[in-house]
Amino acid sequence: MKLTAYSNYALRSLQLAALRAPDLIRVDDVVRVHGLARPHIVKIVHELGRAGFVKTQRGRGGGFRLARPAEEIVVGDVIRLTEGPLDVVECFNPASNTCPLIGICRLSWGLHEATRAFMEVLDDLTLADISANHDQLLGRIATVEKGAPAPTRNAT
Repeated sequence: MKLTAYSNYALRSLQLAALRAPDLIRVDDVVRVHGLARPHIVKIVHELGRAGFVKTQRGRGGGFRLARPAEEIVVGDVIRLTEGPLDVVECFNPASNTCPLIGICRLSWGLHEATRAFMEVLDDLTLADISANHDQLLGRIATVEKGAPAPTRNAT
């Protein structure tokens, strides 16, 4: 299972808002901390605002903040917003399915179960959970904001 960069950026934006709550976060803060393209973050914040995850404030000194407590924002709900239906294979969508094995294929059943289990885990995670190591995250962000590159993870 692989999520889009759009979902990743949305979660990063929300996480930063949770870390700095109740302060207002600027789009440029997300861009600077995570090295992302501004137009992407503008679009994401707009969609998160329309969905009720953040409140936005326009104009000079504008930005965004969480619309409700981090404990009430479920990661699975954010993923459903940003990803839409998780049609892992074509047969998940009856409107576009061309597979003649629909209804009898055990692969399809297994992929449905795997997708369900994946979303079940994300439905148990809140924004508060992914921001719980508040001090470590803010420490890393401070390092990045001062111009030092973020440490990379070793692939072992």
